[in-house]
Amino acid sequence: MALPRRKFWFLALAVAALLAAAGPLAAAVGDRVVSDRYTGLAIFGFDPVAYFTDARAVAGKPEFELQVLDAIWRFRSAGNKAAFAANPEIYQPRYGGYDPMALGRGIAVAGNPTIWLVIGERLFLFYTPQSRDTFGRDPETAAAAADERWPDVMKGLAQ
Repeated sequence: MALPRRKFWFLALAVAALLAAAGPLAAAVGDRVVSDRYTGLAIFGFDPVAYFTDARAVAGKPEFELQVLDAIWRFRSAGNKAAFAANPEIYQPRYGGYDPMALGRGIAVAGNPTIWLVIGERLFLFYTPQSRDTFGRDPETAAAAADERWPDVMKGLAQ
């Protein structure tokens, strides 16, 4: 059942206010997100919740969209949309969907939403299957290298 436009915007503003009040949590949600430059779709329209619920990459549907900060997220169902709205920091891909192996080298490379891993209850997207496999062999070390470089790389991303 679709929300009336007024209720949708009220809910969207309430979620934005909660995120702004969250302080450090908002920094994770505020990460620059891989988005299609023409449509504004985060992670190219794939449903970030489906990686957890379906264990596969699933394209979202236009009727289930939610804007969070500067990105439009799509979902396969109203339930997935609601789950993301309640906890975007859980479902948003780590590093905004940029490949953590490239980030560890100080380079921003958009991850491919069909090349992914969920590790430690976090979603990671990768540019190549080789990058995914390398990360999967030692995720703690790879994530530590990405964590170190991510703030500087994020500053260099085009607004």
